[in-house]
Amino acid sequence: MDTTSPRLRMSLLGVVVAACFIALFARLWYLQVLEAPELSVQATANRTRTVATEAPRGRIFDLKGRVIVDNRTSLIVSIDRNELKKVKDRDDLIARLADVLTANGAPIKISTIEKRLSEKNSDQLQAVPIATDVTEEVIHRLSEYAEDFPSVTYERKTVRVYPYGSTASNVLGYTGRITAEILKKIEPGTDPDGVEKTYQPDSTVGMAGVELTYEKELRGTPGIELVQVDFKNRPVGTESYQPPKSGNDIQLHIDIEVQMRAEQALVERLDVLRGTAQRDGAIRGAPAGSVVVLDPRDGGVVALASAPSYDPQEFAAGITQERYNQLQDINGASALIDRSITGQYAPGSTFKLVTAAAALSNGLIDANTSIYDDGVYRVGNPIQEFTNAGKEKYGNVNVVRGLTVSSDVYFYWLGDRMDGTTLIQDAATAFGFDKRTGIDLPNESAGYVLTKAEKKALSNKYPDAYPDGDWYTGDNVQLAIGQNVIVVTPLQLARAYAAFANGGTVYQPHVVWKILKPNSTTTDPSDVLRVIEPVVTGTVTLPPDVRGPIASGLEGVTSGLGTAASAFVGFDQQAFPIVGKTGTAQVDGKADTSLFASYGPALSPKWVVTAVMEESGFGAEASGEVTRRIYEVLANQALTGAGIATNGSMD
Repeated sequence: MDTTSPRLRMSLLGVVVAACFIALFARLWYLQVLEAPELSVQATANRTRTVATEAPRGRIFDLKGRVIVDNRTSLIVSIDRNELKKVKDRDDLIARLADVLTANGAPIKISTIEKRLSEKNSDQLQAVPIATDVTEEVIHRLSEYAEDFPSVTYERKTVRVYPYGSTASNVLGYTGRITAEILKKIEPGTDPDGVEKTYQPDSTVGMAGVELTYEKELRGTPGIELVQVDFKNRPVGTESYQPPKSGNDIQLHIDIEVQMRAEQALVERLDVLRGTAQRDGAIRGAPAGSVVVLDPRDGGVVALASAPSYDPQEFAAGITQERYNQLQDINGASALIDRSITGQYAPGSTFKLVTAAAALSNGLIDANTSIYDDGVYRVGNPIQEFTNAGKEKYGNVNVVRGLTVSSDVYFYWLGDRMDGTTLIQDAATAFGFDKRTGIDLPNESAGYVLTKAEKKALSNKYPDAYPDGDWYTGDNVQLAIGQNVIVVTPLQLARAYAAFANGGTVYQPHVVWKILKPNSTTTDPSDVLRVIEPVVTGTVTLPPDVRGPIASGLEGVTSGLGTAASAFVGFDQQAFPIVGKTGTAQVDGKADTSLFASYGPALSPKWVVTAVMEESGFGAEASGEVTRRIYEVLANQALTGAGIATNGSMD
């Protein structure tokens, strides 16, 4: 065959051309039919952008319906550090921005901007807030000359506002910009309509306190806007818009009036005592302390004070590393630690409640069992001597008088009698010690009440810190007065006294009372989404022959010859009798820890108040004085009918 003939060559060319057209048509059919849906999505994505708008967080109310956390709109100017790297004359840009801000009511130094840009604790991928609450003039100027301010952004943002300032900051917590780590781990909640409360890289989240624990409730549903853009990514229109929806409101058991008095009394007493000498000559450092006020009828937290403290408003728009470091050391103590739930202290004589209950419940003593207290108790071989404070001699003492005058010798004797058993530890467990309370706040500590076996295990595990793992009679003797092998949190101590006050029910403390609809009131029952019901975590058996002698002993503490009588001089105990116990815990090389645990009124307890003050001296002169000032508010509420029970009725 002659393959060079023109006819054959044209036939071969025709076949090639036909094959090309077939392939082209096949490709067009594939793209237009099979791939059409996916390509349509890609084309839409190329001409639209999704813009998320943060929703206002839910408000927070106190027990009586007062707004203690609200929202407001703030104009914020920021700098995108990644875009700033592309700017040729970086220094000139920052200088011009400082000039604009200063000239329009938001004075700022170039050095301040540089310091904020260099903060290492903020997410490097997010824009850095430079100025908050700027004026509209600033925004107009930056908008008008946007090309002159590359990397500079601005936005209207809802920020938290605190009508009562720093009050209850340790309870409320604070908010901050989400970090990359949190963004990876956080699980978004859903609103009542089932819409997910999504997060973006610049979202605001709860970082501590109620803001953190109830993040899913307080967070609102972000607004979603689908914006049309041109090829230069400039907005040209809006395809759809879903407005933001506020988060749920929350009502607390916290009474802001009681909270303010607790914080004020605590700080003022610490300031008075700091630098003075206690009776044995030790100088009081008085750096920190806490107060807990509980409702013994259901475990509601009425006040939870911790000193030193901080202003959550400082965190609302971003806090500098310098200021954060300052808060870590105020008079030698960190303001960012909530000592009411994380502080661990020897309870001292406030623990005698537990020791007395253990001895009475197990038949080792009755109300009349007495010994002669000559100021010293001797145990062991070789003999160890344990004394009363100041070697005070109380003569014939039974459990009632032993509690009233706080005879250590009487309780040393009880501890000696219960040596070789776990009777004291078992009673402590029943009252809720040695485990977390389960309060609805983060970072709670547990404390411990060691047994012989636990002390040995601790020594085996940490031989350097606990070289002696043996249990001695002296350990049990000191445990009986709340020293040496025991530490508790102020909240645990308050819960134990609440259980005794209510007759033996151990409640889980809870700060939040109700979850409410967004933008609700606290007076309309239809606004309530959920009520946080009381949770019983245990019971203490307190028959009359056990509870009666202890109550009698504690009633005498605040009057007559009681150890706290001086703190309650002039307080009307006929109208509002206080039942309590002082505590003074020794700390090596420092002034004593002062404690006071109490409840009132005596016959129908509505409040439990405990105070713990570090390096502040004896119980009555420090914590007792603080507690008395809190009861002045509580007694006034009770006597005027201003107290509100958690069921919404008047006390």
